[in-house]
Amino acid sequence: MEIVWYGHACFRLSERGVVIITDPPGEELGYERPRIRADVVTISHDHAGHNNRVGFRGGPRFFDGPGEYEVKGVFITGIGTYHDGRQGAVRGRNTVFLFDFDGTTVCHLGDLGHVPTQDQIEALSDVDVLLIPVGGVHTLDAPKAAEVISLIEPRLVIPMHYRTPVEKARLDPVDKFLKEMGLAALPLQSELKVLKSELPEETQVVLLDYYRSGVEQG
Repeated sequence: MEIVWYGHACFRLSERGVVIITDPPGEELGYERPRIRADVVTISHDHAGHNNRVGFRGGPRFFDGPGEYEVKGVFITGIGTYHDGRQGAVRGRNTVFLFDFDGTTVCHLGDLGHVPTQDQIEALSDVDVLLIPVGGVHTLDAPKAAEVISLIEPRLVIPMHYRTPVEKARLDPVDKFLKEMGLAALPLQSELKVLKSELPEETQVVLLDYYRSGVEQG
């Protein structure tokens, strides 16, 4: 499976010809909007920067709420959560999406704004790759992100939704999260290739560079 980051909370997950796009942003955030073929597009919440439904080829299916779905052999589970720590009273609801690629499970937390409940943690107990917001302000900040990681215990962690040179939202830089995790600066990778048999025993953080056209990926 290959994972590419388009910036903010948008990723391309691809495996055996199946392409999933998460939280596609509009151009107002400063990132290049993905204009590619997709089989599935997930939207964690209906806020600008996460809910761009146009420009995709292939007639993708759109999922934007809790439920269980299956597309071309990929099993997708949406879990209802909140965008804030007051049960949605401030910013509304958020959907966490689980993607099961033939036994390799990726979890996209969307704009999760609180530490999950015990029941939610149990639903996320077999996550291999965790895509987690770390920039605070509108989502988890660095300390809460670290707490969520310690509860879920994924094999790989990819931070998202933080300040970059082009990010126009007011967010914390990823350095705060890395410091909270006890890490120094990490090298940027243009993409991540995941093999179930090669996943680390202990949780590791991977830092992806955001996609730019004209820059070779991989």
